[in-house]
Amino acid sequence: MFQTLYSYFWWERLWLPANLTWADLEDRDGRVYAKASDLYITLPLAFLFLVVRHLFETYVATPLAGLLNVKEKVRLKATPNAVLERFYAATSKHPKQADVEMLSKKSGCTVRQVERWFRRRRNQDRPSLLKKFREASWRFTFYLIAFIAGMAVIVDKPWFYDLREVWKGYPIQSVLPSQYWYYMIELSFYWSLLFSIASDVKRKDFKEQIIHHVATIILISFSWFANYVRAGTLIMALHDSSDYLLESAKMFNYAGWRNTCNNIFIIFAAVFIITRLVILPFWIMHCTMVYPLDLYPAFFGYYFFNFMMVVLQSLHIFWAYLIIRMAQKFITGKVVEDERSDREETDNSEEEEEVAKNGPLSNGHPVLNNNHRKTD
Repeated sequence: MFQTLYSYFWWERLWLPANLTWADLEDRDGRVYAKASDLYITLPLAFLFLVVRHLFETYVATPLAGLLNVKEKVRLKATPNAVLERFYAATSKHPKQADVEMLSKKSGCTVRQVERWFRRRRNQDRPSLLKKFREASWRFTFYLIAFIAGMAVIVDKPWFYDLREVWKGYPIQSVLPSQYWYYMIELSFYWSLLFSIASDVKRKDFKEQIIHHVATIILISFSWFANYVRAGTLIMALHDSSDYLLESAKMFNYAGWRNTCNNIFIIFAAVFIITRLVILPFWIMHCTMVYPLDLYPAFFGYYFFNFMMVVLQSLHIFWAYLIIRMAQKFITGKVVEDERSDREETDNSEEEEEVAKNGPLSNGHPVLNNNHRKTD
């Protein structure tokens, strides 16, 4: 039965145009073609990426955080309470008012003490500033190197300047070693992101991130073994062109360099909108949807590839909405923050009491009276 399913999955009519078979893509005369078996190397490479990431974050990102004066906020810990902890772990981290009153009676705490306990307990579970900085540093480094490498791979190719060249001779198009490694490294990196997503900083678009990683892995994998390599290299380089800007803006944000962060973010927003909402749909997707039909009738692989492109484009529209919201805050003079991040909660009621006694507080401690302001 497995053999039957295997045969149906690799049926040429699914993945290749009419009158072509996998035999047409076998290596010959010194020309090498993309093969599905090439992708096996990406899984061990993904685990190697996780090891390299750990070393990078420990020996590069952490010292860099110290140089940029990335400081942790002082978080007030929730007092150990078995009743509240049990509810927090098993029922909800955000109890309703009725639950708060019930927990107040069971735990012997006042309603305000219960609310304060849950605020502090949620803050304890939030990722530290150093963790966020290290993660952003790793992604910035990869995306920057990947973008430079991607441009080096495609800038001298004719299809970089004339998109009709993407389909010239398709699918009998040999691949170069540079294209092979560009593909394998990009795919391995996205596998590593998927493997580490549970332990990485969770944001409000967590589900969208999973969809994005899965769709990207499927799209890269399919475009390789169906020999959509020329289109694939263009798409990957286009995506990397803005990602490193976002990660660098995050790094400066965590370091407290607000002006630098905001300026980089505006550049990122412009590049993102131009590449993801203009070039991708009106040039690249037009190339993958329209030009192939001049050469061969549509087949399953054609529909599958373009469907995954539509999924990615839908996510781009969603993220563009968040980016525009942040850009509006910048224009109106507000501090730009990542709309996807979970904000730190403060003990407002407690601070009001302390202000009355001791003056203004910062993270539970009196603030020195000075007029100095951190700038970049």
